[in-house]
Amino acid sequence: MEKREHIRCLIIGSGPAGYTAAIYAGRANLSPVEYCGIQPGGQLTQTTIVENFPGYPEGVDANQMMLEFRQQAERFGADIRDGVITKVDFSKKPYILTTDRGVEIEAETVIIATGASAKYLGLEDEKKYNGQGVSACATCDGFFYRKKTVAVVGGGDTACEEATYLSQLCAKVYMIVRKPYLRASDIMRKRVEENPKIEILYEHNTLGLYGDNGVEGAHVVKRKGEADEERYDLPIDGFFLAIGHKPNTDVFKPWIEVDETGYIKTIEGSPRTNVEGVYAAGDCADPHYRQAIVAAGSGCKAALEAERYLAEKGL
Repeated sequence: MEKREHIRCLIIGSGPAGYTAAIYAGRANLSPVEYCGIQPGGQLTQTTIVENFPGYPEGVDANQMMLEFRQQAERFGADIRDGVITKVDFSKKPYILTTDRGVEIEAETVIIATGASAKYLGLEDEKKYNGQGVSACATCDGFFYRKKTVAVVGGGDTACEEATYLSQLCAKVYMIVRKPYLRASDIMRKRVEENPKIEILYEHNTLGLYGDNGVEGAHVVKRKGEADEERYDLPIDGFFLAIGHKPNTDVFKPWIEVDETGYIKTIEGSPRTNVEGVYAAGDCADPHYRQAIVAAGSGCKAALEAERYLAEKGL
């Protein structure tokens, strides 16, 4: 049997959390190895310009920013590799992990930074207009729609929060809600219902999007399948998805405690999980903020924890 590669600090995922963990672990001489996963650079690379990350006063292309994160990690000795971790065994130390190529490796510490994927409706137009009017993050992209008209898809607390936030920037916000009511909490429901800039379109579904140079409108249907079904075009400049996120944590669930949605539970506000020497950073453990700067900070904390753990264990 081929001898397994031994790694002191293994980082899984390559968004702001993963790359920041690699920077700190590299500077601490942990010789970190980072597997990039299915989306190098993370979810951030699905947007265009990032304007709310400190240090970029004029904004920065998201892909360029992630490239610079990677280059900084590599400068400090991080071994960054393509590939996905498809199997883990946290039952004994060192931990055994398997890549998508069937290669087994063993790690003394593991930082999970696999992120979360926004849920989409499944329309082809969502892909077509991604970064050209379609977004899954109002806080990230709302600034580009000042004084414009946008639509938010969803009827829960997240959708209400996104719509409320956008109403502070945009001239008009439509909420496209599949059900005849909002699933949101009473306080959030009241907030959007009383907001003069927000119009709730109950019992509506989106059929598609249109526009020559980005989103110019949505094809919608009211009371789909009913006798009084009504189809029409809704002129909008931006289309925001707010129907939830799915944390990319399935492979860890046999060992790591997660909440009912799949987000990794961490201990006492730290990046520590229920498995000693295994840490979680970024959106895979954060159902609330989902911001690059927050993810980067959590990646820093995870690397510092890994460094202390290895020092304490004499590893």
